[in-house]
Amino acid sequence: MHPLRFSKLWLTLGWLLVAAVIFLSLWPKPPQPLEFEQGDKLAHCLAYLVLMLWFANIYPQRPHHLRLGIAFFAMGMCLELLQIFSEFRTFSPADIIANGFGVFLGFFLAKTHLATFLTTLDTRLSNLFLE
Repeated sequence: MHPLRFSKLWLTLGWLLVAAVIFLSLWPKPPQPLEFEQGDKLAHCLAYLVLMLWFANIYPQRPHHLRLGIAFFAMGMCLELLQIFSEFRTFSPADIIANGFGVFLGFFLAKTHLATFLTTLDTRLSNLFLE
């Protein structure tokens, strides 16, 4: 696998995704894009799946995936625990489970062809802008 030519861009976007998850986890009134019963659990799962898969694409070596998974699961737990101290948000063990399931799915999807979507995009951008 070749190194990503736009690795700084991908890392910056990844950290912006992390910042967005943190912001939305602690913001008093986050948007509710999925307005059906348990829709917020699906949103939690998708958010952590995207984080895990994004960073697994940046760090494709398998040992990094376990560390990333542990870090994102811990982040989800900490953010949920911080909601205890909020007047506007509530602690939910089900949210922790949804976050963990998202990390779990991302971890295993990183072993599929989805593990190279940033490499493919990086190559196409390189061909478009650098040639």
